[in-house]
Amino acid sequence: MSIPHDVLLSRLSYDKETGDFRWLIKPCAQVEIGDVAGTIANTGYRVISLLGRTYLAHRLAWFYVTGEWPKGLIDHKNRTEADNRWDNLRPAGRPENGFNAVVHRDNRSGVKGVWWSQNRWCAGICVRGKRIHLGRFTSIEDAAEAYRMAAEKHHGEFALAGQAVA
Repeated sequence: MSIPHDVLLSRLSYDKETGDFRWLIKPCAQVEIGDVAGTIANTGYRVISLLGRTYLAHRLAWFYVTGEWPKGLIDHKNRTEADNRWDNLRPAGRPENGFNAVVHRDNRSGVKGVWWSQNRWCAGICVRGKRIHLGRFTSIEDAAEAYRMAAEKHHGEFALAGQAVA
């Protein structure tokens, strides 16, 4: 059972500008009224415990502001899991959330959608579960640009922005 909206509002305040939740009550001996609520979990997300249940702070922020629990995922536009400022949060489905994901650890090029094969840089993108080959390039910059343009076309506002070229 999720916490009722009025109970959330009576226990925590949420600052849209900073993304911080602060205690309006003293939840335990170690925490004071006004302290920032929650901790950063090993996943990088801030979590907050309320009434014996742990909540992801970005989902609490959505509920706090809108009065409704998000139906799907909540995406962090800047990909920083603990940045819960209101203008950094947006609803997303699983595919959209993945479009905005960081480059995988096993990606040796350092650029999403780009890999080295047969003495050329290759670019590709997944769209609705199908892999689209974008071409073979002599430079990593050209391959990265091909991916960027395809991501903007197919993924719109969820296209990974600001990735560095190796």
